[in-house]
Amino acid sequence: MPSKKKRPVLHATVVLALLGASGYLTVELRKDEQAKAPAAQAVIDQPSLENGGGRQGGKQTWERLKNPDRTVLRGANGQILATFTDGARTATLRGPSRTFGEPANTKSKVVTEDWVRLMPEPWTKGAEQQQWFKDWFRKYYGSQEDDVFAIAFQYVQGAPVKKDSAGVPYAGDAVFGPFKADGVDRLEQNDFYDYLGIAYTFRSGATLYPHKERYRALDCSGFMRMVWGYRARYPLMATNTLGDGLPRTADGMARSKAGVDIIKIQGPAPWYVRPKNIDVLQPGDLLFFKMDHRTGNHIDHVALYLGLDTDGHRVFVSSRKEQNGPTMGDAGGVSRIDGNGFYAQLLRSAKRL
Repeated sequence: MPSKKKRPVLHATVVLALLGASGYLTVELRKDEQAKAPAAQAVIDQPSLENGGGRQGGKQTWERLKNPDRTVLRGANGQILATFTDGARTATLRGPSRTFGEPANTKSKVVTEDWVRLMPEPWTKGAEQQQWFKDWFRKYYGSQEDDVFAIAFQYVQGAPVKKDSAGVPYAGDAVFGPFKADGVDRLEQNDFYDYLGIAYTFRSGATLYPHKERYRALDCSGFMRMVWGYRARYPLMATNTLGDGLPRTADGMARSKAGVDIIKIQGPAPWYVRPKNIDVLQPGDLLFFKMDHRTGNHIDHVALYLGLDTDGHRVFVSSRKEQNGPTMGDAGGVSRIDGNGFYAQLLRSAKRL
């Protein structure tokens, strides 16, 4: 009889132990899932915005700078609040600080107050006095609407799927492309409409159709066309020669008249030379690399410059075969353009759209 009285107590103890273990495992699994998820667009503070459509007071001054020719807006303490480059639609605006990271593939993190946006027209000297700019600036300065950086990180590993009103997934974890028949290399020429799985009619009137086997795939230039073109609405060419806007390939982009050449291609083909000075770069610039002898004279990789990471290195995000998709990670070479790493040595030019 005494032993029977003890059984319920022992049973409860076992149940509690199992529940405790289950709870522990659940917490650990959640931690693991969170570690793999992209740490993107985490707004960590709200800096004082001196302008922002009159939201706050304070003296601001417009100033002209050279190399490249540009206009900057400075706050009362001399800090740069916004930068506008002659001939470019890209504007870099100061805003709430965000942290971008990709814990599954790198320890690198970028904490930035730079918000990269497209203006409706290319910048010209004195445009701050024009009504189109005043209207645009009033709407976007201080806005937390998705910018180019936020859009780019919606395609890294683990990024959640987002669908439009028609049910078409327009964001979410992308791959670089399917394997070739050799099972080693991956197919390129995976554009934004392949990722979307829908036909797309360009401004030139040309309609291109997706390849079923390339669904959810974006090669390096396809990734930039998705971010800047389909999402941010920069004009897109159907090919490197058909239409106007951003061409189809990295080489086409690097050599096109779109935007402003911040660092020009220099030196003899086919490898050209590494630029000596990259201090002119600004977050949001397109970076171009020469990586493969099989592509002849062509520039063969394009990336989006993010700025400095928390270790002080200049880093980028791009779609790469080694990671099989958009990444700021370390597979196939650390995503840095300073020092003497793989990508740093192969950087050749840069453009500001």
